[in-house]
Amino acid sequence: MSASISAFILTFSTLCGFRAVSGVLSPPTNVRLTSYNMDLVLRWDPPDQPASGLLYTTEYIASIMNYKEGCVNISTLECDLTNLKNPISEYGRYRGRVRVQLGTESSAWVESNEIALDRDTIIGSPSVSLFSNGATIEVSIKDPVFRISTLLGVYNLATYNITYWKHGQKKKAISISDIKQNRVVLSNLDPWTKYCVQVQVNSKMNPNHSVPSAAVCESTTIEEEAPWLAAVVTFVAMAMAVAVVVVAVVYRKRISHFLCPKDALPQHFKEYLLAPPNSSMYLDMRNSHPPKEIFDPVSIIADSSTLEEGLPLEAAGTSCSKQPGTT
Repeated sequence: MSASISAFILTFSTLCGFRAVSGVLSPPTNVRLTSYNMDLVLRWDPPDQPASGLLYTTEYIASIMNYKEGCVNISTLECDLTNLKNPISEYGRYRGRVRVQLGTESSAWVESNEIALDRDTIIGSPSVSLFSNGATIEVSIKDPVFRISTLLGVYNLATYNITYWKHGQKKKAISISDIKQNRVVLSNLDPWTKYCVQVQVNSKMNPNHSVPSAAVCESTTIEEEAPWLAAVVTFVAMAMAVAVVVVAVVYRKRISHFLCPKDALPQHFKEYLLAPPNSSMYLDMRNSHPPKEIFDPVSIIADSSTLEEGLPLEAAGTSCSKQPGTT
């Protein structure tokens, strides 16, 4: 009897223990904290045997702070920690954790790796523009946009690696390293040739290689243009404008005296200029009247014989004008 009771108790305990273990949710897997262009994103994979309706809650911690709330009850497999209530620092060290929730049940927390933003963030690709000028190509570089701060604000000694090659000949590419300027002129290029350029950001503070830019291509020409000509013309025009302003300021009193003299004209000279002309010819012209036109009336009388014959007046005049005795 006692043996039967012991067996029943053992079986009941085993069943209860199995339910308790089977009721625990499996935690998420492959939890990792990543950063791209100074963002902070916690990512993970679902449990090995995920059930439907799973939700996730995340938290993150800095090196000198306690865990703070991240995303709560989300169904996605990532949480952007960049724009939460507590702003992150570009020089901070962070670690995250995530757990699974299903109803009132929760899994254990799973922690991620620790990263330092300035050391571990992946620097994105810069923007590259090319401008052809004769047998040279000017490369214009624009830094990638960071979520917090700027590239030079974090990496003030950042440089650029420029690689260029003839189109279709990337194996013969030429590289230029440690360029500090964001505008570089590639010279000694073949005329009428298409070149492709790719740029990558390099920082000694960040051991990760940045994402290289997309290859941008441009063709050279043979005409030797003078890009400095416009600059020289602009400089000369500005210099002349400045000179005119300086002369106007220095000699403003003399110029004002010349344009608006303070000395008044003598009174007799004013009277002479304002007096009307008194010459006899001017007075005769002013007082003269238009001449009277004289005219007399004129009448034209036609010959009676011409009217009887029905000839026009012009013909009659012609016949009358003939001299007697003419043939």
